[in-house]
Amino acid sequence: MAEELAGLSVQHVQIHLYGSLALTGRGHSTDIAICLALLGEDPVLIDVDSIAARVSALRKDKTISLEGHSIAFDPAADIVFHGEESLPQHPNGMRCVASCTDGRSLQTDYFSVGGGFVLREGESHHEQRTVRLPYPAQNPSELLRHCTAAGKSIAQITRDNEQAWRTEDAINASLDAIWQVMLQAIHRGCHSSGELPGGLHVLRRAPGICRKLLGEAYDATEDQAVWLRTIKQQTPGLAEGLRWLSCFAMAVNEENANLGRVVTAPTNGAAGVIPAVLLYHVAFNTEARAEDVRNFLLVAGEIGTHFKKGATISAAMGGCQAEIGVSSAMAAAALTEVLGGSVRQALMAAEIAMEHHLGLTCDPVGGLVQVPCIERNTMGAVKAVNAAQIALVSDPDSARVSLDAVIRTMDQTARDMSSRYKET
Repeated sequence: MAEELAGLSVQHVQIHLYGSLALTGRGHSTDIAICLALLGEDPVLIDVDSIAARVSALRKDKTISLEGHSIAFDPAADIVFHGEESLPQHPNGMRCVASCTDGRSLQTDYFSVGGGFVLREGESHHEQRTVRLPYPAQNPSELLRHCTAAGKSIAQITRDNEQAWRTEDAINASLDAIWQVMLQAIHRGCHSSGELPGGLHVLRRAPGICRKLLGEAYDATEDQAVWLRTIKQQTPGLAEGLRWLSCFAMAVNEENANLGRVVTAPTNGAAGVIPAVLLYHVAFNTEARAEDVRNFLLVAGEIGTHFKKGATISAAMGGCQAEIGVSSAMAAAALTEVLGGSVRQALMAAEIAMEHHLGLTCDPVGGLVQVPCIERNTMGAVKAVNAAQIALVSDPDSARVSLDAVIRTMDQTARDMSSRYKET
């Protein structure tokens, strides 16, 4: 909306939230995110430890700056929650209204469609594609045909498509940056104790689990490099391996609930599954290769796009199956490929993971991404690892259900699900 207001004399701004954004807005800290956006903060660059002070100052001063001019904005009065009303286009709706000194009022509607994607009213995902891809695929079957014809893996096909937008070096730099944020979120979550905000009095558990698993070595792991090196020295059995996997996932989502920086993969509420499974592989698989991280993220991203195109990754539209289910499927396929599985086995793993999340509802207690959201990330991570292991010892040609069919089923399930069981 900023470009629309350029050159205008704006004196007041209001933000109206509708539907799911209103009902879970405070619990998901949507109001805080709006404040930070109006203050000009960048979610990638902001010092997360400064958030509380920045928002507190705004609540006190009740002004923001627009093109060098002070504009009245009181978060308590100017972020309006319309919990009983939804905009027709999508259950996650936001209306921005700017009042000008000449009496004019401008408004623009935006919709949070899942996975961090925001569309302006009238926009569609299809309008955003402006390049020709060497291997365009609207569903997993088309992806499989490309992989088979070209003799390439999912990661290779995805990388070739990405080169339509950016260079090889840029792709690698972006993947490495994503992994570093994921890793930082796990490390920070494993070393930040206390109670999560929101009034449910939920205590962080990841630090306690990490401390128990590392024993006396824990106190020396405040440095991320030392922590990662110490973890890699572990040789966990089945029970300890599951505890580590759960600890990694829990750490990320406790950070998310505490306004820490996480990677929206595929959503913030399900942000713990993919980094947990990837670190589990990197830390405890002695045959893990340096390129596995990049390939894992490429495969996970590609699988996520097919759920986005064929169904939804929005919990407001599809319930928690659209978040935890999709993230588990993404991680399962990625793990299968980096462990040496075929393309068919990777797609089979994604199908298995999603199949066992179908119908999963999403009603966070108190509107907070805490209960049962944090624990669900641990379950999604465990299912992803299990789905990959099953697929790796299975013949995908004998499978009776395809990933295409599961995505269609998930889409229909989302449409049939009562809004009471979605993110409301």
